Amino acid sequence: MSNADIRGRFVWHELMTTDPHAAGAFYSKVLPWKTQASGMPDYTLWVAGKTQTGGLMAQPESARQAGAPPSWLVYIGTPDVDATTTAAERLGGRVLKAPADIPSVGRFAVLSDPQGATFAVFTPSAQPAGGSAPSGFSWHELATSDQQGALAFYAELFGWSSGPAHDMGPAGTYQLVEHGGAQVGGVYKLMDTSKAPHWLTYIQVASVDRAAAAAKAAGGRVTQGPMEVPGGSRIAQIVDPQGGAFAVHEPAKQAAEKPVARAKPAAARKSPAARKSPAKRAAAKKAPARPAKRAAAKAKKRPAASKRAAGRSPAKKKAGKRPARKSAGKKAAKAARKPARKK
Repeated sequence: MSNADIRGRFVWHELMTTDPHAAGAFYSKVLPWKTQASGMPDYTLWVAGKTQTGGLMAQPESARQAGAPPSWLVYIGTPDVDATTTAAERLGGRVLKAPADIPSVGRFAVLSDPQGATFAVFTPSAQPAGGSAPSGFSWHELATSDQQGALAFYAELFGWSSGPAHDMGPAGTYQLVEHGGAQVGGVYKLMDTSKAPHWLTYIQVASVDRAAAAAKAAGGRVTQGPMEVPGGSRIAQIVDPQGGAFAVHEPAKQAAEKPVARAKPAAARKSPAARKSPAKRAAAKKAPARPAKRAAAKAKKRPAASKRAAGRSPAKKKAGKRPARKSAGKKAAKAARKPARKK
């Protein structure tokens, strides 16, 4: 991937938190990630096996004093950080951190869109290994106070286009965002005015249910889900113990391969036996045995009849109705004999 091709791609994700050490322990229990030293002071890498998936650092003091919660920062690629920063300001955005170089890594700037959602722009100093930036992040979602205004802003900066829109009823529409012919995220209007516009990142996992359970056990909160969304994927939205929000995503094909496992809890809830006391459940389990024993006893008394019934084919069963045909034959014989007597 050249720097020209990087425009509009989500290329990096970074957690800025009040307690990096605790956050590292939490996410390592929920996701198949570990932490690794980056070689830079106060910056840690997320790694999955030998693949770098993102970064971890202490939240800047200025952001903490301003009351900003811990959060994931999305980095969007651009061939020219300075030109993109200038364009963002012209379109109504703000510069939170002016363009700066990271030695041997690239150049970046931190911005906010006209509605106040924070994001970063980045130009790598070298082409990423494998031709693209490695990432376990599968979806990006913008909650904003002005859906159309935000779409116009990002389309101008990064060449994004609007894809299909899903009607969410009173909550408005969920507008899909496309880049390079692929759907990369969604934008919706934030109905809760007490919340600031923000980006939410989705991380792909093998099982949303396991990830949500692990997050709860590790001190996080599941704020939505696990649930299925249009298209068959399963998601859950989570807040880590320090207050950073993220989501986990199980692709539709992956979720569809486990229908029985998902159906079991629902079946257990619907079963009347599941609501009985232990004693009643035990009695219910024993009850079917008595009719079975009586049926077995009757079968022993009638072994010949049982064998005949079991051995009959449907054709033989129909053939067993011959007495009716014999009766019809007798009537026909009588009718045939009557003319003979008249002669």
